[in-house]
Amino acid sequence: MRIIRGKYKGRHFPTPSHFKARPTTDFAKEGLFNILENNYIDFEGDEPTALDLFAGTGSISLELLSRGCRRVVSVEKDFKHWQFLQRLSKDLKDPAWLPLHADAFKFCQQSNEHYDIIFADPPYALENLKDIPDAVFGRPDASEDSLLAPGGLFILEHGKDYDFSQHPYFLTHRNYGSVNFSFFSS
Repeated sequence: MRIIRGKYKGRHFPTPSHFKARPTTDFAKEGLFNILENNYIDFEGDEPTALDLFAGTGSISLELLSRGCRRVVSVEKDFKHWQFLQRLSKDLKDPAWLPLHADAFKFCQQSNEHYDIIFADPPYALENLKDIPDAVFGRPDASEDSLLAPGGLFILEHGKDYDFSQHPYFLTHRNYGSVNFSFFSS
């Protein structure tokens, strides 16, 4: 796994071969961050806060951290993956990064923090993948239940079989080969 830009640009973080996680490809990650920087987020000026649900290898978390997020919370349920994130965090010694060992859906229900950027890259075969936007936004009639800060951006990575265009907070969809991103905002 390679960091594309920012203070950790060019650093490589080898992931264990036994990992079940599927990191976002460099091609898709570069496309995603080009969209973010050119259309939605001024990483250096805004110093946004970020939440990475289903953090896996931490590739997106590290890219967010490297580009200037003042706080990045990475939620990962798999214990071995979380341990890997913990090791990376200790090696980097970056106080802005907090890897948490937790279930993403339970975290969404229990957290009362708000984030400027939320990224979710669940396993494509996750049975309740379609419920993730509602978990992030909470009840439609209660904006204070949303994990997303007003004007924030939620990005969901998913396979080609999903269409979120009818969701009330849907903005746009982009695909990079087999990687699909749906963008949402409140």
